[in-house]
Amino acid sequence: MNLLPVVLSGGTVGAGVALLIRELLQPQPALAPALQRSAPATLTMPEPELDREEVWGRWLLTRLERLPGVRVPTTNLALLGQGPGQFMLKKVAFAGLGLLCPVIATIPWIIAGVGLPFYVPAVVGLIIAALLFLTPDLAVRDQAKRAREEFAHALSAYLDLVALKRAADAGPAEALEKAAEVGEGWPFLYLQGALRRARLEKIPPYQALTDLAHTYDLPVLTDVADIMRGSATDGAAVYKALRARTAALNAELLADQAAEANTASEKMTAPGALLAVLVMLLMAFPAVIRMLTV
Repeated sequence: MNLLPVVLSGGTVGAGVALLIRELLQPQPALAPALQRSAPATLTMPEPELDREEVWGRWLLTRLERLPGVRVPTTNLALLGQGPGQFMLKKVAFAGLGLLCPVIATIPWIIAGVGLPFYVPAVVGLIIAALLFLTPDLAVRDQAKRAREEFAHALSAYLDLVALKRAADAGPAEALEKAAEVGEGWPFLYLQGALRRARLEKIPPYQALTDLAHTYDLPVLTDVADIMRGSATDGAAVYKALRARTAALNAELLADQAAEANTASEKMTAPGALLAVLVMLLMAFPAVIRMLTV
């Protein structure tokens, strides 16, 4: 007698009975955790992981921000894509370097046997530390100024593109988005992000441009938002307004470049005059020495 079919049939029936008993004895799941697991995930973006320098800098910032004279240019740092923690860490590092410079400079004097009062390196160190503590502020201010100039140049090209799209009977939102997609630099990336946010949040695109201008202190972008605010009706009038604003912006940029070139030329005048005086003294030195020795 072949026992294989009997064994397979008995095993199948036993497995089925075991699964049935397991399901009957299994407790019912809690309703609240089940609903929580089935709920859709929120759309909030996770907090980006901070590097070690940013963490240390923010720790210093929480302890130094109440001191007089300690100020963090958050708008300029946001425009440059820098964190406030790294900025504060750089300021403290420069100040510490300024305190150590006089101490290191006095070591050769001490080795040579020349004694200096202790307050001399201390006072000089405090002065150098204060100056170096302000150096990152000046650097960030200059970098932000250059970034805003670069944004103004990119916006000039962007206005031309928006005017052409608007003249081709494109809608206000479509004209702004299509023109922003042409560029690849960081100003166009900022514009693309603002317009994408406007589309997702169902707000007017000119409102997104206004928010972007206020966030990064870009007054030239506010004019574009004001022009596009009245673009829902008359495309021809908006085209003329955009072209006129482009011409005015180009004139402003050329005037700023001319003024910057004149300033650079004036700065070179004093070194050139000093060099000419030194050359004249060197040429007259042998004759003056001969006259004095005769």
